Amino acid sequence: MKLKDIIIDSERLFIKDQIPHEYLSDDYLGKGNPAHALIFVKTHEEVVEIAKYAFLNKIPMIPLGTRTGLAGATLPLGNEILLDFTMMNKIISLDKETMTLTVEPGVQLQTVQKYLESKNFFYPPDPGSKNSTIGGNVATNAGGMRAVKYGVTRDYIKQLQVVLANGEVLNLGSLNVKDSSGYDIKDLFIGSEGTLGITTLIKLRILPLPKEVKSYIVAFDNLDEATKVVPKIIQKHIDPTAIEFFEKEMLTLAVKDTGINFPSKIGNAFLLITLDGPQIDERATILESLVLENNSVDFLALNTNKLSKDVWSLRDGLLKAVVNYSEQVTMDETVPINYISSIYEYTKELELEYNTKLMSFGHAGDGNLHTCIIRGEDKTDAHWQIIKNEILDKLYKRIKDYGGLPSAEHGIGLIKKEHFLTFMHPTYIAYMRKIKAVFDEFNLMNPHKVI
Repeated sequence: MKLKDIIIDSERLFIKDQIPHEYLSDDYLGKGNPAHALIFVKTHEEVVEIAKYAFLNKIPMIPLGTRTGLAGATLPLGNEILLDFTMMNKIISLDKETMTLTVEPGVQLQTVQKYLESKNFFYPPDPGSKNSTIGGNVATNAGGMRAVKYGVTRDYIKQLQVVLANGEVLNLGSLNVKDSSGYDIKDLFIGSEGTLGITTLIKLRILPLPKEVKSYIVAFDNLDEATKVVPKIIQKHIDPTAIEFFEKEMLTLAVKDTGINFPSKIGNAFLLITLDGPQIDERATILESLVLENNSVDFLALNTNKLSKDVWSLRDGLLKAVVNYSEQVTMDETVPINYISSIYEYTKELELEYNTKLMSFGHAGDGNLHTCIIRGEDKTDAHWQIIKNEILDKLYKRIKDYGGLPSAEHGIGLIKKEHFLTFMHPTYIAYMRKIKAVFDEFNLMNPHKVI
């Protein structure tokens, strides 16, 4: 049997030199190695047959979606079969009684959000890349803006259908609310970045759409003061849906990039806070008093849908604006929330030490920072590689000292693997490798990634 016997439609099968070059490179890592094939899969049955073929011929596989990931997890390293799920993108069913949405892995987050809102439901995980696929979100346990209140992808996966490296099929999880029936294998696959198996069907837990949502801008003279007030907001029973933070310098890039005006004209650092649910105005009054007591220089309610949408579009455009501005490295470190200001202060120390711009934004409410190390125009390739690696080494060491981790939501992939291995005890890594071997004894599933 050959691949063309499984995928009869030649427009969905690309062999070796036929593979488009964008599938063989990564924005951060550059060019990878040649792959065996690229297949646009359409059905679960196709994935099963491809897995059996790959297992028989000992060809590794990499599942991928819209490739919005920032960890190099879909870069081919040699002779892999690339399984593109963007054509496997159907919303299968909505079960209102169990509040479950069944989708194929290639459906985009924004499609799910729009569909559910039209039905008066919503899916809480809200990563910045709205064109990312639900399968990709599962693979990285994506978090996003609303994690401070609602949690991350793992909290909203009821069931998964997965295909193992040898073509066997596992159905993981259930529609039950409670489960104390054996090992929770489902959670092993969530966040595994395609290294254990291939997801072909996902049942999502959904919630009723909040009746009211309001957002607020809180301005400060500096980001240190902005981040220090975050634990106080969490402890005050204000129950924020999202607490995003960003610097004015990065915001200015996004304003220039998008053409959208930012309504607050004072301050050098900002919190963007959303409240949903009951008694929003009362909670907002408490919030305003609290931040003004903690050196806020402006508190602005975004009173129209357009204004709120514009400001959130600016927030979503921060990373793209930085990418357009200069070559850079984006981290997605996570620390306990009481160390948010400390890690930010340390980025400013490194900025001075290396005469290199470090910009920060991220999810203040759950301790997830996105630190961007900016190359600028004054560094040769050699100099940039040296200082970039030194800054990363020092930052990751400090993050570890604070009890943090190298990735909150983007995953480890290739880019953070070296640092991930220094965070974890060797025994921990050894057991991760044993787990992988149980499901993938020949290391065919996205090899060389994570561990």
